[in-house]
Amino acid sequence: MKFCIIIPAHNEDDSIGLTLESLVKQSLLPQEIIVVNDNSTDKTQEIVEDFQQKFNFIKLVNNTSSNLHLPGTKIINAFYKGYEIANKDFDVICKFDADLIFPLNYLEQLAFHFNKDETVGMVAGYCYIEKNNQWILESITGKDHIRGALKTYAKSCFEAIGQLKTSMGWDTIDELLAKYFGFKMVLDENLHVKHLKPTGASYNKAAKHLQGEAMYKMRYGFLLTFLTAVKMSLKKKSWPYFYNYLVGYFKAVLQKPDRLITKDQGKFIRQLRWKGIKHKLL
Repeated sequence: MKFCIIIPAHNEDDSIGLTLESLVKQSLLPQEIIVVNDNSTDKTQEIVEDFQQKFNFIKLVNNTSSNLHLPGTKIINAFYKGYEIANKDFDVICKFDADLIFPLNYLEQLAFHFNKDETVGMVAGYCYIEKNNQWILESITGKDHIRGALKTYAKSCFEAIGQLKTSMGWDTIDELLAKYFGFKMVLDENLHVKHLKPTGASYNKAAKHLQGEAMYKMRYGFLLTFLTAVKMSLKKKSWPYFYNYLVGYFKAVLQKPDRLITKDQGKFIRQLRWKGIKHKLL
């Protein structure tokens, strides 16, 4: 099974080497690893070039972009810079962050799940963060969600969902659309991926407004958006998070940015979300 891995990297010289080291030692090696050096001002490029000299399946793309961290825009634009030069003869495509350490059988286990069932569209393990010298599950989201840091798609699924959306919320839209098109998701509890930098640590107020905007773009409607804002603010123990979420949603209601999905897909997603809520309550 041929894996294409694309890694957007902005000032990741403290972690990119560890990520690449874990990938070049996989029991199933990828067909190619493309690192997109996205406007870094540190030694990210030098580190990747050192790996390039040792492994001919590693490629480097240097990209110029803004230093402003806007989740869902900057990182997916960088992903597509890598995708432009990717060998399209892949079976599986991965969008990985540059601050992960993978278990050495990670790709082999992903391939096992994909080969086992052709209707499986996405597979991943779980992110673990270090706390008090122990690696614990990063529980920012539910255990049924594949984190944006380690997305992996069967080629058929990647194409069916229209690839990745350049918007905040892209890592939720992909899963919902995968289900809409009849694909299954698999999360393997035995695959523990070390996440060196906690998610959201660098998010600013503008980014949090974008999360509310994403709810509008995904056609959630107000009530689902409200409940999602409550859930996430409780997880983060932050009232401002809830406020910024709703501000972003109502700004989008007034400004009416383009939707990311069709009305039919929106109806499917709302029904799916309400079904999930009822299941948890009952």
